[in-house]
Amino acid sequence: MQTIIYGGDAYLTGDDIADALLAYGRALGEEERAELVEIPVQEPDGAVVTAKFLIGPASQIVAKEVPGRGPELEDPALVDRLRTLTRGVESPTAAPVEMPDNGVYDLG
Repeated sequence: MQTIIYGGDAYLTGDDIADALLAYGRALGEEERAELVEIPVQEPDGAVVTAKFLIGPASQIVAKEVPGRGPELEDPALVDRLRTLTRGVESPTAAPVEMPDNGVYDLG
């Protein structure tokens, strides 16, 4: 488990979730973009709730390992989505170009 420190508060979440959030934040920061991201966090009483983070170039996020805090908080679908979003920011793909059907191409 890792504690994410953000805006003066601490949020306990799983290792993979924290790592994916930080990677996405780094990628967004490099592109001067910001996004709202929701992740599951564990409250002190053990309840799991959703926390919203605004991440981007001005984000000051720290994650630190917290050993022995019970079972790992996991959300594989969220981690996959954050990793996909990170790859999309790091390596954007261009939209396909439509070519005319007549076989004649104007190259300049």
